[in-house]
Amino acid sequence: MDTLLAVRARGITKCFGDVVALDGVDLDVTQGQIHGVAGPNGAGKTTLLGLLLGLAAADSGRLEILGTPVGRTPAAAAGVAGFVDGPGLYPSLTARQNLAALAALHGLDARTAAIDEVLDQVGLTDVADDRTRGFSLGMRQRLGLAAALLTEPRLLVLDEPSNGLDPAGKRHVANVLTGLADRGTAVVLSSHRMDDLEALCSEVTIVATGRVVFSGPPGKLAAENRALDYRLLTSDPPAARRLAAGTDGIRVVDGAGSAHDAERLVVRGQVPALDALVVRLVGEGIALRELAPLVSPLEAAFLALTEQQEAGR
Repeated sequence: MDTLLAVRARGITKCFGDVVALDGVDLDVTQGQIHGVAGPNGAGKTTLLGLLLGLAAADSGRLEILGTPVGRTPAAAAGVAGFVDGPGLYPSLTARQNLAALAALHGLDARTAAIDEVLDQVGLTDVADDRTRGFSLGMRQRLGLAAALLTEPRLLVLDEPSNGLDPAGKRHVANVLTGLADRGTAVVLSSHRMDDLEALCSEVTIVATGRVVFSGPPGKLAAENRALDYRLLTSDPPAARRLAAGTDGIRVVDGAGSAHDAERLVVRGQVPALDALVVRLVGEGIALRELAPLVSPLEAAFLALTEQQEAGR
């Protein structure tokens, strides 16, 4: 096995009764990489993450984690930490007490300094002595991350870690994850938000109906040869509409003449056609105030791939 791979999966299949959750899944995760897993609800994301955490075992295929083959009996591999379906916490204990209990369970030194360090990393120092039953979803997610960090994992597996996080919480989590990757830890995370994956991940695997439909850099997925809908705001909406309608490769899909829609124009086209429209607008002395996709190129590609896979089931 390549020593740089924290996860190597080949032909992984997992069934629950008659339901095929994973169907011949391949996955490579490099050490020091943040790898995203995305897909519609029921696509198999949580099942895949559960296999990495040792919560279940594959029915067939080969899985190696941190260089060690995983057997057919569910067991957590050494050096792996994380959570699926939200972290498990004791609601009657404080954040600090939860971490101390976890340290004792793993036979770790429950030093106050180590617990304080991980609480600070995830931005929970101010609520360290509050009972977790009163924590919001975002605070629980951050405490689950702190619990995983306490074990100093070489592979961190997180299921929807940005759920419930406000902007400050997202920033804390993003800084922690990028710092871990910089120090060589492999991070695998799932998310339903493609913008989060694009911002954090160097590689993304998309699953639909239990199968991998894409794996690679986010930029490769968001190809420029896909026609998207763009919101177009200019200093002269009627003139912009006329120019858009007369530009090859551009179709006006919204922005009729009502008072409510007087300044709104939505056009559809590929990047080269949009470039040509911008040149025409500037040439006519029309100020371009905004040209933005209604759906990001990455999300549009994701939707196209997953819808195509589900349609062909």
